[in-house]
Amino acid sequence: MTSEYDIAIIGGGPVGATLALALRGSKLKVCVLEARPAHSARNDARALALSYGSRLILSRLAVWDALQNVSSIQTIHISQQHSFGRTVLRAAEMKVPELGYVLPYAALQDALTHALQNSSVKSIYSALATGLSNSADHAVIGYQQDETAYTLRARLAVVADGGKLLLQQYPPKTRDYDQSALITHITSATPQAKTAFERFTPQGPLALLPFQNGYALVWTASHQIAQEMLAWSDVKFLSELHQQFGDRVGEFLTVGARVCFPLGLQRAPQQTPMPHTVLIGNAAQTLHPVAGQGFNIGLRDAWELAQRILDTVPEKLGSEEMLAAYRLHRRIDREGGIQFTDGLVRLFSNDLPLLSAGRAVALTLLDCLPFAKRFVAKRMMFGVNG
Repeated sequence: MTSEYDIAIIGGGPVGATLALALRGSKLKVCVLEARPAHSARNDARALALSYGSRLILSRLAVWDALQNVSSIQTIHISQQHSFGRTVLRAAEMKVPELGYVLPYAALQDALTHALQNSSVKSIYSALATGLSNSADHAVIGYQQDETAYTLRARLAVVADGGKLLLQQYPPKTRDYDQSALITHITSATPQAKTAFERFTPQGPLALLPFQNGYALVWTASHQIAQEMLAWSDVKFLSELHQQFGDRVGEFLTVGARVCFPLGLQRAPQQTPMPHTVLIGNAAQTLHPVAGQGFNIGLRDAWELAQRILDTVPEKLGSEEMLAAYRLHRRIDREGGIQFTDGLVRLFSNDLPLLSAGRAVALTLLDCLPFAKRFVAKRMMFGVNG
């Protein structure tokens, strides 16, 4: 049996769910295929960094007010290790209430899932997509649920599963930064309320994001050193962190469970060779976590694709004309985010003396130029198109 839909979204994570919710209430027949069971994200301890622009998207979807344990960021302190240069971005100077937010991944996913289950969107959980092909005017998706194979057809298939489905068929362009990110939660003696820190070191950026009476820590290092950091005792870990970060939040007191994952840049081709198909979120681009851009670009992918879909007559959904218009509109923001994060990693992840001095001067100048700070902050909050 083959089911028929206007839009089929492969992946019910935050990006796929955002797209589905932006389409609810329309006359379109929309379905979401999610490989995990509903509400399985409750066991996910990750923290997410959202920009103020992403909050506006979630507010339009009537999801923001349902979120729990949200920590706001009103100040971002940017510095370089062993250097005088630094820049401070403040929400008040940008005329916004906050620059960003940190919240549990599980809280966002649960709120989106709850909203989906109370909408007209068809959500199919524990449904593993196994194949994607196309006919003359539809995408054809195969999936498996409870050991039974199913097929559905859609005018437009949206791949929002992080790229797993098409990874082998259409491999993305990649760049290995030879870095891993260690993620954990820490507490300190004198935390600075609503202040996030981005500190550049020769081995990579180190970020402290205010979260749950402490900080979510993202510590970048080479693959080998990151693996060694996993095995350090808590005392050694906190001591080494203090050496890297300094005294801005006082003595580091506790550290939680640590996880580590490799970092790289992956970018799918702008134009997927398969008709009636579009990639969004991490399926389209996976970025280095510096400056917290990747997830927020994914939400903008979803929101702007929804607007393009709603502005297209049903007969043209998935057409090359419609997809070309979407790709053109997203290209500047997508490429801008990629170049911004990639450039920061390449510029700051070294200890070359001349570059270090130049970076210090650049951070100091940025802090002294209000129009330049507004330019940078606006693009961090809203993207290049904002």
